[in-house]
This record gives sequence, structure tokens and C-alpha cells, in this order.
Amino acid sequence: MLPCTITYGATSWSQATEELLTEKDEGQPLYADSTYTGEEQEKVYKKKKVINKVIEKGYRNKSLSEKQKASNKEKSSTQAQVEHLFGFVENSMNGSFVRTIGLA
Repeated sequence: MLPCTITYGATSWSQATEELLTEKDEGQPLYADSTYTGEEQEKVYKKKKVINKVIEKGYRNKSLSEKQKASNKEKSSTQAQVEHLFGFVENSMNGSFVRTIGLA
């Protein structure tokens, strides 16, 4: 069984990272978008002993270096492969979704 955490709809996924990472994740790379960056997240990754492969984020007065851009390209390539595989599986199993405006 996979771990899960129940949160309010307005809660960012990044706030549940520590609860979702288990001992099985130790030593494994964590690929995620820039939502999962920051000092607090770094502490969680070190505590849980995962390999940080999170996309780095540039800021208004400090853009990414060429090295960071190259690193992000490699990370996002792996992330895209996983997302495409998930999308293929979802579509193959007749995954359905509902789009609504306002409260559903």
C-alpha cells in the first residue's frame, strides 16, 4: 500500500512532502517541480535522506546560471518521461475527468 495524506483542498502538495516520504524512499531521487524548493523542503529531503532532483527556481534579481539551467533540463526530461507514462496508463484504462466552474 502506498502512503497517503488527507489535506484541505487549499493545501499545497509541498506542505505534505514530509508525511509522504517513507523509509522506502531513502536514497532514491525525488523529481518534482519548483513548488518543492526552499529551505524547509531542503531540511525535509536531508532528514528523509532522499536525493534532491527538484527543479531549481530563478528569482527576479537572480536568474539561474547556465549550470542550473542545464541541470533543470536534465531533471525535467526525466520528470516528463514519468508524467507521459502516467498519462498513457491513465488513458489506456479509460481514465475520466470532470471539468467544472465553481463548486462541483
